[in-house]
Amino acid sequence: MTDLSPVTTDADIADWLANKVAGYLDTTPDAIDYDRSLAEYGLDSVYAITLCGEIEDTLGIAVEPTLAWDYPTISAMAEFLAAETGPQK
Repeated sequence: MTDLSPVTTDADIADWLANKVAGYLDTTPDAIDYDRSLAEYGLDSVYAITLCGEIEDTLGIAVEPTLAWDYPTISAMAEFLAAETGPQK
């Protein structure tokens, strides 16, 4: 999954995020635990800022650069982003 429509579910966003994180880690999305802290995977501030930029570009919303610290797991981040984009669950 490389593109998300403006209205999407938290599950779609979580899958998209997992694909992005897997790419950063050079692994498969299946290896990503949605409830594990991104910091535990070794994602640093450079990756966090890059991810924020990709989120903004893909979802068309502005996010704070602290997003990965405020919502440290894919599940938490996806839930927040879904609420921000107004999807139907």
